[in-house]
Amino acid sequence: MTDSPTTGSPHGKAVLRELSPQHRQLRKAIPDVYKGFAELSGAAFADGDLDRKTKELIALAIGVVEGCDGCIASHGQSAARAGATRQEAAEAIGVTFLMHGGPATVHGARAYEAFCEFADAVDASEQAV
Repeated sequence: MTDSPTTGSPHGKAVLRELSPQHRQLRKAIPDVYKGFAELSGAAFADGDLDRKTKELIALAIGVVEGCDGCIASHGQSAARAGATRQEAAEAIGVTFLMHGGPATVHGARAYEAFCEFADAVDASEQAV
């Protein structure tokens, strides 16, 4: 049983579905830029002294501070897949309140809802195995 606030968040999978065709179209126009960004992303999220889960939670928090729904959805999904718990996501989002104030409470709530949607999907896939 989860403490998920919702299923089918408008800030989770729905955002990724909306952005996907836009990214595909732009990727066709500037494939080398996307390739370079993918390489940078791979290097940034590679396990080091900080593991991928921690790095994804940092990216999720930055998405909250920036008010970027695409970043929130993408890194919420990646954090859930990397094994972050709902409490870890909540605490990472809580730091954004300190660092960014009131706007973080709006985007933070959206981020938590999105994260929980992705965590529910991870939980469901693990139970299906």
